[in-house]
Amino acid sequence: MRGPVAPKPVFEEYSVQPTPITFQPKSVILANPRGFCAGVDRAIAIVDRALEKFGAPIYVRHEVVHNKHVVDDLKSRGAIFVEELKDVPDLPGGAVVIYSAHGVSKALQSEAAERNFRVFDATCPLVTKVHVEVAKLRKQGVEIVMIGHEGHPEVEGTMGQATEGIFLAEDEADVLALAASGKIRDPSKLAFVTQTTLSVDDTAKVVESLQRAFPHIRPPRKDDICYATTNRQNAVKEMALDVDVFIVVGSKASSNANRLREVAERLGCSAYLVDDADGLNMQWFVEATRVGVTAGASTPEHLVADVVSRVSAFGSFDIFIGPGEPERIEFRLPATLID
Repeated sequence: MRGPVAPKPVFEEYSVQPTPITFQPKSVILANPRGFCAGVDRAIAIVDRALEKFGAPIYVRHEVVHNKHVVDDLKSRGAIFVEELKDVPDLPGGAVVIYSAHGVSKALQSEAAERNFRVFDATCPLVTKVHVEVAKLRKQGVEIVMIGHEGHPEVEGTMGQATEGIFLAEDEADVLALAASGKIRDPSKLAFVTQTTLSVDDTAKVVESLQRAFPHIRPPRKDDICYATTNRQNAVKEMALDVDVFIVVGSKASSNANRLREVAERLGCSAYLVDDADGLNMQWFVEATRVGVTAGASTPEHLVADVVSRVSAFGSFDIFIGPGEPERIEFRLPATLID
């Protein structure tokens, strides 16, 4: 049996079980890993450091990460969140502008440069990897299908790396429509990329559909769905068959948090997405003996602790940490913020 493992110190005193099957009745089981990923840690740290170095106000294009509590905390310290750069004033020396972890289009980057903003890019490096791949493929004359959710800022940023030759497919129906449209000029010169926060299982179905419709389509050199998304979904899958109710702590705007709820639900759990402990309903736990708890990659651990405390109070649940390995990946801050 492994020794105690906890992604965050707040839960260090609780037990670790080798498999979910051994969990005792009236248990809260914490998924491992859960919560903040390296890209989110880096994005928040960039805003923190910019506030320390330049003072308020600083301007952040879109929510730096999709979590209301994180955003509200940064707002209270002088961060101003905008959707359009036209809402950023022209300041002496140039306003300090930070791109969110989801990334931005080439057009938005050009607009920021034209207005002489002091820009710090908090785009997750794994999203940047996809941006680089899109630019490289288009330079080679390869058209691209992006698998992702329409309107999501990451999708808008990635598709905005090219002015033409990139198409969005959210599901298998979109693939069939694209294949019938005649928009693909040369099916032998076609590749696909994906949003980094998708459901692994759903994406596999869309990829299969693409490969049937376009047999020569090129996959990414490395899977675009990020390690954190995959790890959190796998942790839920490992636990879901052995719990009655699954609570996902995260924002309704968070793609990866929504996917965690869907994964648990498909495996037969009553699954709920809540922003914080105030979103819990005691009736969910009346007949539950085992409750799983996880958190989206933008969710602070203190919100998870609050949820666990509230659930435990509903029914005298013991607390355990599920099997899994903590993540130790870190991404560096921009050098211009470190000096």
